[in-house]
Amino acid sequence: MTVRVLIADDQELLRAGFRKLLDAEDAISVVGEAADGSEAIALATQTAPDVVLMDIRMPRMDGLEATRRLTRSGCVRVLILTTYDLDEYVFEALRAGASGFLLKDSPPDTLISGIATVARGDALLAPSVTRRLIAEFARRPAESPLPSLPDLTPRETEVLVQVARGLSNREIARQLFLGEATIKTYVSNILMKLRCRDRAQAVVAAYEAGLVQPGHHH
Repeated sequence: MTVRVLIADDQELLRAGFRKLLDAEDAISVVGEAADGSEAIALATQTAPDVVLMDIRMPRMDGLEATRRLTRSGCVRVLILTTYDLDEYVFEALRAGASGFLLKDSPPDTLISGIATVARGDALLAPSVTRRLIAEFARRPAESPLPSLPDLTPRETEVLVQVARGLSNREIARQLFLGEATIKTYVSNILMKLRCRDRAQAVVAAYEAGLVQPGHHH
């Protein structure tokens, strides 16, 4: 299956570099290039990409607003391109619906596997991004009453807490002494119940519901 990718960045040189890299891959086809957010939305409507590589700082409409509008429509997944992993927009981008982050200077194979990960419906959150998310919540006043999470079973809640701590299915399976396939099933049930598109959204939901307390992530 070929992953259809749209590149949105206001630097032409950068777009050309990504395009060259991705076009060399059999499993990826670049369906378009946009120089700003509104162009990204127009092109996405025409070309129906699976994944949009999205820069945040762009003229006319920034990447956050474009992400919000694209992900609202459903099937597009957005991978945010950032210059360094502690970009102050990390949390905003996740709330807007992004599925993950990639550093612009990532090695090519990281970029390619990142696109595959997001296309598959998994989130791409570097450990530093997860830590940043935790720090962000540590600073926030507790909003009360906390929204509760709908009908998650105790086991699903337990799995969600581990997901929010940034553990992979394999690591969660090891911790809970269950098979990886079982964890995968739990995760898809959780996503369905919380109406989350992918793990990144589930992480945000877990923090917002106060399920994971910042600082208790060791």
